[in-house]
Amino acid sequence: MSSHRFDPARETYVSLVTFRRDGREVRTPVWIAEADGRYYVFSEGDAGKVKRIRATKLVRLAACNYRGVVRGDWIDGLGRVVKERDVIERALASLRRKYGWRMKIGDVLSKLSGRYDKRAFLEIELARATEA
Repeated sequence: MSSHRFDPARETYVSLVTFRRDGREVRTPVWIAEADGRYYVFSEGDAGKVKRIRATKLVRLAACNYRGVVRGDWIDGLGRVVKERDVIERALASLRRKYGWRMKIGDVLSKLSGRYDKRAFLEIELARATEA
């Protein structure tokens, strides 16, 4: 049982908040999947969220719809850009299991456009909710 208010692994979309150097937040709706107690998101390698996580590892997640409209509480966490090949493969397998044919179509389109090998994978470790 998760100690969080919501389980990101059960949501189709989550709003990922990353922070600019000046502290302002940027919200992005993303796909997310869980593997071994950590959560994984993929993105274009030079996307803003990737740059922001490199600069400031703090992140927040909340359940949302595909447009990013938040529908619940936020969970704090720490993010990092994954470099280890085995972790990337585990993250990709988890995303493919969860999103099925939608992920496969995305993979094909990314390969055709030449962006497949330029993707970045983000690993998110969530802070545990405190007991009230």
